[in-house]
Amino acid sequence: MSHKIPVSVLVVIHTPDLHVLVMERADHPGFWQSVTGSCDTLDEPLADTARREALEETGIDAAQHHLIDWGHHIEYEIYPRWRHRYAPGVTRNTEHWFGLLVSGKVSVRMSPREHVQAEWLPYQEAAERCFSRSNAEAILQLPERLAAYHARQAALTKDRA
Repeated sequence: MSHKIPVSVLVVIHTPDLHVLVMERADHPGFWQSVTGSCDTLDEPLADTARREALEETGIDAAQHHLIDWGHHIEYEIYPRWRHRYAPGVTRNTEHWFGLLVSGKVSVRMSPREHVQAEWLPYQEAAERCFSRSNAEAILQLPERLAAYHARQAALTKDRA
């Protein structure tokens, strides 16, 4: 088995009315989260990682929706229970945040080896459900990040006119 690369993405999948998809981990019942995953190679573009992980974990094709690079990353200590997946001595991971704006509560096809159930929840409830503080923080930032995205889209539209 090859080791995981300590560079990953967090993808907050959400609707225009701020409902967020959260899923319960198969390997740790009670641990709810957004889509997460590591880069497959050191040179894999982060947006490609986000698209791949969304498709693998939910069956949602990001190419059919709006993948938004939030331009934000955090570094955190890898939970001891998951360090065996990384090279010896690796204890920290850099996580890059993305939003995936879908048209509504689209159907989800979970990977059963990763998640056992999924729910669409209002963003505050989704944040409360997450076991990871940084995942909860990302979800709580959703209203301002979505407003910024819409402002950028409006400015682009105005510039084209």
